[in-house]
Amino acid sequence: MTLTVNGLQELKKLAGTSLGTSPWLDITQTRINTFADATDDHQWIHVDPERAAEGPFGTPIAHGYLTLSLFIPLFTDLLDVQGVTTKVNYGLNKVRFPSPVPAGSRIRLTATLAEVEEVAGGGVQITVDGTIELENSPKPAAVLQSVSRFYA
Repeated sequence: MTLTVNGLQELKKLAGTSLGTSPWLDITQTRINTFADATDDHQWIHVDPERAAEGPFGTPIAHGYLTLSLFIPLFTDLLDVQGVTTKVNYGLNKVRFPSPVPAGSRIRLTATLAEVEEVAGGGVQITVDGTIELENSPKPAAVLQSVSRFYA
């Protein structure tokens, strides 16, 4: 369920709050291939199902950066910040990919709004601790700390 806040003052009050868990998202071979086309990364382990079946994971796997890029749509399923003019991805403090994401699997995000701090220009910077879970896996697909800025 999406938590909606209106404006920076409401956002500030959420510091330290768990945002819950997003719905599952399918990682299809088509999604992997589209990402490969967008990034010019056509390594066989991602886009060649026959060869990948003989590889170390027994199936094609998603690019790590595909998994990371899906943080934003998964995050927007958890938190909707209204009453702002600009939303900017500012960067990452850390990211790890503990488990490969096989084609045909599903991922979801569990996140906590770790920090909210004011920044110059009338905005706030948020730090989000996120875990992208892989369905039926004891290890997550990604663990990250994302930094974004919002301006009114």
